[in-house]
This record gives sequence, C-alpha cells and structure tokens, in this order.
Amino acid sequence: MVVTRIAPSPTGDPHVGTAYQALFNYVFAKQHGGKFIVRIEDTDRSRYNPTSERRILEMLEWLGLSPDESPLKGGPNGPYVQSQRLPIYHQHVRILLEKGAAYRAFDTPEELARAREEALRAGKQEMGYNRRYRDYPPEEAERRAAAGEPHVVRLKVPLEGKTIVHDLLRGPVEFDNATLDDKVILKADGYPTYHLAAMVDDHLMGVTHVIRAEEWLTSTPFHIHILRAFGWKEPVWCHTPLLRNPDKSKLSKRKMDTSVDSYRAQGILPEALLNYLGTMAWSMPDGREIFSLEEMLVHFRLERIRLGAPVFDLEKLRWMNGKYIREVLSLDDLAERVKPFLERAGLTYPSEDYLKQVVEVMRARFETLQEFVDKSMYFFSEAYPMQEKALAKLREGAQLLPELHERLQKAPNMLPETTEPLLRGYAEAKGIKAAQVMQPLRAALTGSLETPGMFDLLFLLGKERVLRRLERAIERTRAS
Repeated sequence: MVVTRIAPSPTGDPHVGTAYQALFNYVFAKQHGGKFIVRIEDTDRSRYNPTSERRILEMLEWLGLSPDESPLKGGPNGPYVQSQRLPIYHQHVRILLEKGAAYRAFDTPEELARAREEALRAGKQEMGYNRRYRDYPPEEAERRAAAGEPHVVRLKVPLEGKTIVHDLLRGPVEFDNATLDDKVILKADGYPTYHLAAMVDDHLMGVTHVIRAEEWLTSTPFHIHILRAFGWKEPVWCHTPLLRNPDKSKLSKRKMDTSVDSYRAQGILPEALLNYLGTMAWSMPDGREIFSLEEMLVHFRLERIRLGAPVFDLEKLRWMNGKYIREVLSLDDLAERVKPFLERAGLTYPSEDYLKQVVEVMRARFETLQEFVDKSMYFFSEAYPMQEKALAKLREGAQLLPELHERLQKAPNMLPETTEPLLRGYAEAKGIKAAQVMQPLRAALTGSLETPGMFDLLFLLGKERVLRRLERAIERTRAS
C-alpha cells in the first residue's frame, strides 16, 4: 500500500508551503488507494507554539485534505506528535549505540565554538563537527552518561565513498561521504532531532514515498545512513521544488504573506487555493488552469512535477479566486460562503432572497469574500463610508438632488422598468447626459462610484432607503 506523510513543525502560522506539500502527498496517496498521514514535528522545544498544531490540523480539514491518520484522527501507529514518542526514539538510539553506529559526544557549546574558531584561523573550510568523540571508548562514554553529564548522540557516517540518492524527479544524485557530518540524532535535552525522528516514524508507520521540499535533498544522504544503520528499506524519495517569492528567493513571511489563516480570513476559497497550488509545479494534460481536487486526483502524475522555481503570486491567487466566485460556485453556495464575513462585520440582511440578489449583482465586482463585504456595505447598513471621489460627484450634482428626490418619491415602485425611463427622461429634460444624473445619485445612495447598475441599485435598496439617503445627501451638500 502507498503511504505518504507530512510532518509540519508547529512554530507559527500555518504556512502555504505546508498546504502545497500536503496537496501532493494527499493526491498521490489517494490515487493509489493508499493512506495520507499527518505527524506533528515538535522536537524543537525552543520554537514550539502550542496553538500552531491545532491551526495546522484545522487548515488541512478546511482545505479538504483530511488525513487518514493524525493527532486528531488517531490510528494504529500513534501517537502522531513526536514529543509523545520519546521512549520510541530513546529505544532506537540505544540500538544504534549498541551497534556502534552512533556515539555519545560530550562537547560543551563553548568547546564547539572554540573548535570552529581554531579551524577558521587555520584556514580550514569547516565541514561540521570535528568528530572528537567518534572513537571515544564506549564504556567510558556510558559511565559519563550514567553520571548525568550533559551530552548529545551523533550518528557515525561513512568517511569514504559516495552516497547516491535515487530521486524520482532528479534521478541519481551523488554525495561524497567525506563532506557529510556526524549529525546529532539525540539532543542534550533528550529530544531527538528531526533526522532520527522522521526516519524512525516513517519506518514504523510504513511510509513508502517521502514527498517533501527540495531543501531536504542535502539531508537525504544522512537519512539514508540512518535507515541503513537499522537495516531498513529506503522509501521512494521525491523532492519537490520550493515555492518562491517574486524575486525567486525561498517563499518566506519576511517578504510576503504566507499564512493560510490570513488567506482564509481574507476570503480566499479553499478550492481556489488548492487549485492554484496544484498549478505551481504541475499542470493538467490539456493545459487548463481551473480544475477541482477531484479532477487532479484523476490526472495527477508525480513524475510530471516540474523542477523549475514556481513563483507564488498573490495577485494570481486573487484572480483565480475571482474565477471561482464568478464561474464555479453556484449562487446558493456563494451566498452561504459570504454569510460568516457579514456576521463578522456585524451586518444583517432582511431575507435569504435579498442576500442572493445582492450577491448576484456584485459577484463580478469582488475577488475575495471579504472584498464582497467591503464593496457592498451600503446594501446592509446605513453606516457606509463616503469615498472622496464620490463626495466630489455629489457636490457637483447637488442642485439635482432635490428634484431627483421629488421624482423618485412620486414613482409607484423601484422596478427597473419604472426607474430607467424616469431617470433618462429627467436627464433629457435637463439637457444633460445621463451620467451627470446617475453619478451624483450613485454617490448619494452608496458613497461610491463603483457599484452595480443604477437600476439594480434602486430596486435592491427599495424606495424607503433611496429617499432617506437622498434626504441625507441633500442635507450634507447644503451644510458644506
């Protein structure tokens, strides 16, 4: 059975890069009738954020990438939080020590710093740890450890030869063993490093394909040596290209918004975000940009992932979100999606039909659900802002407002077939262009010049609100 996994670190906001890796792992596993596992890698206790774990798991559920096994779902291979698996890692470290494949190192931080300084003064290119304790007598090391002396455990890597990583996308990648470091596998605080924990967990959880970011490629030789030390089979390695900033640097929150929670708060749809992430390093066979997760499950091929540097473009994501709003979601679905955003803004609506009518006339004018609220506030509240350009148009047409109020007050209703001839006839009688009537009226009713058509506005606002807003605008222009 195909088994894939992701092992995010709970150190901050759920990162879009985690969603990107989760998508490929989820799709590949489901294509093959396999399992998708989520583990939480929380062994770096200095950076651990207690709320981040929950938010990562919520993000995956929101995206529709529900794992088969996770801290929330449970499963036969738990626990799924690495800090809860310490006895398992300690047991495996003991195995490596007994085999002579690992050793205890008692260097203090000061000694390590001094060794690096001496190497630099000698003109050496420091490749890593100086292996001072690699051949230290095991009995003496055990005695010092039993006495409580602080230390770490390091893996013995081969000093000669080459290690070949057979990567699904890149082919064989060679690493000279002389350049590899005896990396730490167990820290002085008793927590394993990612290197050991990930390989032990992958083996025990039956992971068959390790699909992860290319930044882990240089660590893979070390991972291979951990697996070989235990006598375990390697998984299939697949290192996907990193998401990039527009300047082609690694995508980071220092340069742009990378938080999936932030996108969700802005009103980016989960379907649109998944669709966009799917296009980052892969494409549909027919080249179309808009496709569902279900369609990706049919057509995705891991081997067709491109090795370029995919640029994560927030404007392109917004554009794709807008396509979903305009062309993919049904009116009923879209209306349901905007409700939480209206509630968050404290806005109400008189009926479901009214909400759907507003969404329908506005859907071509917003790209995110929050933008719907920002651009349509005048449909739901009298406390809408007056934009500067709208205020200028209101003042330009101030002399028309009383007559417009009078004519609309006499109108039998606000149906388009009533208001269109009324307003166009008024403009003709005044000898002015229709826009010279519509723009001041639009400004008075909405505080904006960028709105749906005037006759839709009048119908949806209704006669009572139209007249009340015109009266308020007349008072405002007189006061100024």
